[in-house]
Amino acid sequence: MNKTIFITGASSGIGKITAKYFQEKGWNVVATMRTPEKEEELTLLDNVLVTRLDVRDPASIKGAVSAGIEKFGKIDVLLNNAGYGAYGPLEATPMEKIRRQFDVNVIGLMETIKAVLPHFRINKDGIIINISSIGGKMTFPLGSLYHGSKFAVEGLSEALSFEMEAIGVKVKIVEPGMIKTDFGGRSFDFNNDENMVEYQETISKLFAAFSVVTETASDPIVVAEVIYKAVTDGSDQLRYTAGEDAKAIVAQRKQLSDAEFIGGIKAQFGL
Repeated sequence: MNKTIFITGASSGIGKITAKYFQEKGWNVVATMRTPEKEEELTLLDNVLVTRLDVRDPASIKGAVSAGIEKFGKIDVLLNNAGYGAYGPLEATPMEKIRRQFDVNVIGLMETIKAVLPHFRINKDGIIINISSIGGKMTFPLGSLYHGSKFAVEGLSEALSFEMEAIGVKVKIVEPGMIKTDFGGRSFDFNNDENMVEYQETISKLFAAFSVVTETASDPIVVAEVIYKAVTDGSDQLRYTAGEDAKAIVAQRKQLSDAEFIGGIKAQFGL
């Protein structure tokens, strides 16, 4: 019997590439997204169920989990991939935007885990893969919302891994670096108030630096390969970095003091 992976945020980017990658490896795939009626590619693949899930809608989460189990009999892996990045000065960001960032990247992720856990607990088996980011280990200027949410994913995932041992479930974190996806488009929310003139120079430097680092971004297939390794290697390894830039930053973060590392970030952004 083929194993089944349940993926959130499968309409584009890492989620979509990973859905196709696992399908090609012979897996059943539950590919969830907010607007499945717009999906034209994954619906043509064998052993792929495309269904609606909005991580801010608990009913849709439960419905998608039930649909996946009904279709394939079992869910073996949960991949929490849905997410986006909110950037900009905290002062200029409306509270509704702040809440939405954490609702999607953190609360929705936890809600999805809670929906799948009864199934995993009954089977005494399962793997939870949470897509974090290298941005859960370090920060860029004007990223207090995004980085705050990814630091939360890191912490909750590590803590969750202890209690999951009681029901035979493994928790793993995948930390991509800069990836060539539409994250800078529909998955990127920038907030600003030009009347707050004190922040505008930092904003200009942020976009200038981003334009440079995105030129060396990795292909999302790199992340799909790391996810597949995390799922299939049979180890208890908790964290997996994805992308050469991510590996370099992790190594540098371990070697340098906080002052040295933050000084390097300031220099990179001309601050």
